[in-house]
Amino acid sequence: MQPIEIRPNIYWVGVNDRSTDLFEGLWPISNQGVTYNAYLIKDEKNALIDLSKETFTDDFINQLESLIGLENLDYVITNHMEPDHSGALLRLRELAPQAKFLGMNKAVAMMKDFYTIDQNVEVLKHEQTLSLGRNTLKFIYTPFVHWPETMMTYMIEEKILFSCDGFGSFGCLDGVLFDDETSDQGFYEREALRYYTNIIAAFSKHVLQALDKLSAYEVQMVAPAHGLVWRKDPERIISLYKYWASLATERSEAGVTVLYGTMYRNTERALEHALQALASENVPVEVFNVGLTDPSYILPELWTKQGVLIAAPTYERAMFPAMVHALNMAEIKGVRNKTAAYIGSYSWSGGAKGVFEGYAERLNWDVVGTHEFIGSAKANDLEQIRALSRQLALKSK
Repeated sequence: MQPIEIRPNIYWVGVNDRSTDLFEGLWPISNQGVTYNAYLIKDEKNALIDLSKETFTDDFINQLESLIGLENLDYVITNHMEPDHSGALLRLRELAPQAKFLGMNKAVAMMKDFYTIDQNVEVLKHEQTLSLGRNTLKFIYTPFVHWPETMMTYMIEEKILFSCDGFGSFGCLDGVLFDDETSDQGFYEREALRYYTNIIAAFSKHVLQALDKLSAYEVQMVAPAHGLVWRKDPERIISLYKYWASLATERSEAGVTVLYGTMYRNTERALEHALQALASENVPVEVFNVGLTDPSYILPELWTKQGVLIAAPTYERAMFPAMVHALNMAEIKGVRNKTAAYIGSYSWSGGAKGVFEGYAERLNWDVVGTHEFIGSAKANDLEQIRALSRQLALKSK
């Protein structure tokens, strides 16, 4: 995409990344891609907000140079120092040595740590302002959305919030930039939820604190570092983030997320009875095979649904490893306060149930029941599985 003017003399100069397989080396984006959004403000003083990943430095610099001679760049605003935002920083320093790099105290320290840059930099303070001429920027410190140095930049006159990782999403921009241009806003909202649960969820308390700070400002446009620019309905993405952040401590919506793993289908066959029992109570159910599905796609359902059913066999006196991986991610991201149950088979020694109970205790899950069975599930096993599944469904409404 070419630079896009989002308001007079304010330009999107980002890039689409359609080639990275794993965002942060963890989260699959090969099908959706991601954007690295940056913004150029042309004024009496010219300012760049955010940069790009190092891999796309040439594309990014070309975007900038199509609008401005880099010798005329006065400020580089570093909302966030994570390398998907700051990777082009060294090249830009070489091409625009006169530009002053601005960031919160921890960001300036990271510039030195990551790139050995400590000259012509300035430490900003929360709510400090910077006049560019016609436009004024205000810097809002929003730590842990999602690193400790992260800030957002607010343009006072235009009421634009350059929100960095906040309000961002996975997904490339297929020829469109704004929320009112896309024919599939639902796609970006789903990818915003996946981005939130994969990247931001562990810091939900800090998201709510940031939202409290932002409530003092009228926002007519949200311009994040990833995904759509929200100009028609910026309140939509803000309200979604507020809701998702609230789920870290509040009860989630009705429904049961079922995670299962199986080696020789004994657990899978028993699960079919559990699913029928769940369905009989008319609750939404989403089923994931943890051996085939990356946790990236499981976390959104775990985060937003109240109930969790774990179905996994014992593996060498512990739990099926793919399920441990999924539950580890759930613990890292803080999937707490759920209503849960466990079923699973074992051969000569149990163990998976104990692993489940450890996760449930640490995550404050309300366990309605567990049932381990040896070999294949017998009639009595299936009766107990159906009963605990119905109870889980009722308590997950």
